[in-house]
Amino acid sequence: MKFSIDRDALLKPLQLVCGAVERRHNLPILANLLVEVSEDSLKLTGTDLEVEFVGQAAIHGDINIGRTTVPAKKLLDIVKSLPEQSELKVEQQDGKWLLRSGRSRFSLATLPAEDYPNVEAFQADIEFSLKQGVLKSIIDSTQFSMANQDVRYYLNGLLFETEGNVLRAIATDGHRLALSHRTVDISLPEKQVIVPRKGVVEMARLLESDDQDITIAIGDNAIRAITSSAVFTSKLVDGRFPDYRRVLPKGGNKVVIASRNQLKQALTRASILSNEKFRGVRIQLEPGLLKITANNPEQEEAEEIIDVDYDSDKLEIGFNVSYLLDVLNNLASDDVRITLIDGNSSALIENHKEEDSMYVVMPMRL
Repeated sequence: MKFSIDRDALLKPLQLVCGAVERRHNLPILANLLVEVSEDSLKLTGTDLEVEFVGQAAIHGDINIGRTTVPAKKLLDIVKSLPEQSELKVEQQDGKWLLRSGRSRFSLATLPAEDYPNVEAFQADIEFSLKQGVLKSIIDSTQFSMANQDVRYYLNGLLFETEGNVLRAIATDGHRLALSHRTVDISLPEKQVIVPRKGVVEMARLLESDDQDITIAIGDNAIRAITSSAVFTSKLVDGRFPDYRRVLPKGGNKVVIASRNQLKQALTRASILSNEKFRGVRIQLEPGLLKITANNPEQEEAEEIIDVDYDSDKLEIGFNVSYLLDVLNNLASDDVRITLIDGNSSALIENHKEEDSMYVVMPMRL
């Protein structure tokens, strides 16, 4: 194997594929990247057996094709530390990967490419394309509600649902739920798949250019995202996601319209004196006014009052302030609409006008 490559051309795909590599691993080869050199390009593959990234970069100079595996983190650290716009000359000799740049020289140990794990064959049932910015917005609008290391493993991921020309993403940790949908230019069959947390995080890293297309392919066991420069594959969670439609509150007749920014700032200030463990705040509503109160075991108290559009009965309800702030940080409109039933039922929170995202937050007993 022999080739030359520009440092800047190598760094971007290298950073991408290293995201799939697990630091703690039982198989030494999983700490490595698969490196494949063809006549005009370098292909890099990283995997932890659950997710896989494949990136590529153009090469030049005197080229000998070949395959091997090299330590991922060490290679990334070396390339990052080299000067910008420098050129790298690489060749393989006696089981070592020799990398030269200017007066710098590095020799990396290799492991045989034949031992590198191959993600099982992928068969797509559904395939469609959309703008990267659209997929990024639907992931950003929901991923914060995913559970983290919940024993109900199917909650530790994001549900993608296709139906007609609609793509939905839904996440819940049992205390709150986020749902967002976008329309696509193709009619899709009904299908639900759960992408694990790491798969969601790494897929989001792939989305760098809002205006460029990304192709999504969904199979029975995996989901694949394809851009012009990389291919990402993630295994799916084998489990049944709860019926989110049953969680959406129905019959709410108490509607609050509030300035998103005002409400967010008031909640942020009140949260300073909330109980650090439970993060509870009490919200009291009366026509035209919303009062937020918080206290903690040190007998400290905070009170905030803001003007809102509300003309129903008085109502008192408690919430985890972190959940409310997560929602307000991810809504886009100037005004937010909160629909309530009573002090013991979940709240439905949406943008006041656009209806592409909705959030359900369960109440807290205070």
